[in-house]
Amino acid sequence: MTITQEAHDTLQRRAIRLEWATTGWNLMEVFVTIGLGVAAGSLALVAFGLSSMIEVFASSVVIWHLREGRDPAPRRTRLAFKLIATAFFALALFLSVTSVRSLILGLHPGESPLGIAYLALTATVMFTLARIKRRTARAMDSGPLEAEASMTFLDGCLCIGILSALGVNILFGWWWADAMAALGIGVFAGREGFGALQDSRRKD
Repeated sequence: MTITQEAHDTLQRRAIRLEWATTGWNLMEVFVTIGLGVAAGSLALVAFGLSSMIEVFASSVVIWHLREGRDPAPRRTRLAFKLIATAFFALALFLSVTSVRSLILGLHPGESPLGIAYLALTATVMFTLARIKRRTARAMDSGPLEAEASMTFLDGCLCIGILSALGVNILFGWWWADAMAALGIGVFAGREGFGALQDSRRKD
């Protein structure tokens, strides 16, 4: 469905505001979750904080792409997809390496009630942002925005995974669940990266 220029401009402004909101929240996450992770000895919490920097990069790419206007050059769109794919691959590699290292060394996370509360809040925020982004992306036919919405959704999934891991560690002493949660999200991030890469090739 074709939309008017005015409607597109309204959606574009909304999309940029959503990306700035995501960026602001993720910058806060870097400091909050790394601090909580170090205090609790939780690899997954620390990894979550560091992975937030990758989402900040992806959001920056989408803002750059959206500012081109209604009909960005195909070359710009291909580059945006490739940069987002790179962000997914970086996240996948980081989570996979740190998770495997934790499992090999047998690192046991401590309890973090504050971390659990913060992750529950962050999951709600990320799922909400992802839903609105995806709806906005489809309305304005923005592939890069929709791809980045998947990363925001992945951020929410990572919250739930780590939240569950911290919970079962407290209840049952399953120390390995912390690393396995991060590893599972890393695999999913890799798959999303390949999807974004395929989207870039469709623009050739």
